[in-house]
Amino acid sequence: MPPPVATMAVLRASPLPPQPLPSSSSSSTPQSQRSPRGSITSAALSRTGPHPPLLKTGCRGGAKKILLAGGGRLLCLPTKQEVGAVGGAEEERYLAREAGWGVRRMGRIGEEMRRVALVQAEAFHVPVALFNDFFFDFFKAEVLAALIYKLRNSPPDRYACLVAEEADELLQLQSQAPFEKIIGVVDCTVQDEGDILRNLQGVQEYFYVSGIAVLPSFRRRKVGTALLKACEVLALEWRQRFMALRAYEDDSSARGLYAKAGYRVVSRDPGWVTWVGRRRRVLMIKDLPVHDAQIQQQ
Repeated sequence: MPPPVATMAVLRASPLPPQPLPSSSSSSTPQSQRSPRGSITSAALSRTGPHPPLLKTGCRGGAKKILLAGGGRLLCLPTKQEVGAVGGAEEERYLAREAGWGVRRMGRIGEEMRRVALVQAEAFHVPVALFNDFFFDFFKAEVLAALIYKLRNSPPDRYACLVAEEADELLQLQSQAPFEKIIGVVDCTVQDEGDILRNLQGVQEYFYVSGIAVLPSFRRRKVGTALLKACEVLALEWRQRFMALRAYEDDSSARGLYAKAGYRVVSRDPGWVTWVGRRRRVLMIKDLPVHDAQIQQQ
């Protein structure tokens, strides 16, 4: 989960577990040409299922094992074969560009997925006094396992992982490891949680933004803005009427970013959540300019 200090400037919404939803019959649209810097392009991407049961008592094949502290159970780390089995070619078309950054769908290749897991782990891992490296690796393995599960079990218009990278094509061609250019990540999910739907009118589902993570050395450089623009492109392609995200009430930096992108606060967590040591969150919604003709085509 996000670290408790707002000044760390991790630009993200507080993630929720994806809700299981029926597959959609809509098909992906043809790829479009890349847009000029600062503009938004269009295309179609993916849907999600529930998080996997990450903790197991046994592992298949040559999977490595990590002992879960205090529980006596084992976490099975993804093997190289499992990572590679997700398959698929790298998606190079940018959904959006902003301030020199390009945002695209994550390529389903092992090294790129590991890089995404690293970026999110660095953003969400809470350091501990003892054995911090061990617990960081453990957390990163959980993030990677969840990512693989969602990619394997998600219909094409319910879940997508988007990545931000430097959009300079010449630098990418010269790079020995292009996946290392990934410096930001965001999860996009279509959900139907009742607590959020009661704040929306005339819809049975919505586009949920979560897990926004940017590497520390690239924060406050409009990477978060680029990620949010790409999310909006994808939401429009999936014919969604509303975008939703959650942010901590005391995180003025993140809330300011979301407000500037067009999100508004519609509800808050009850006050009693602070009694049990949790930070209070706000629900922020953005209406999308979907035409009536588009809605009728769904």
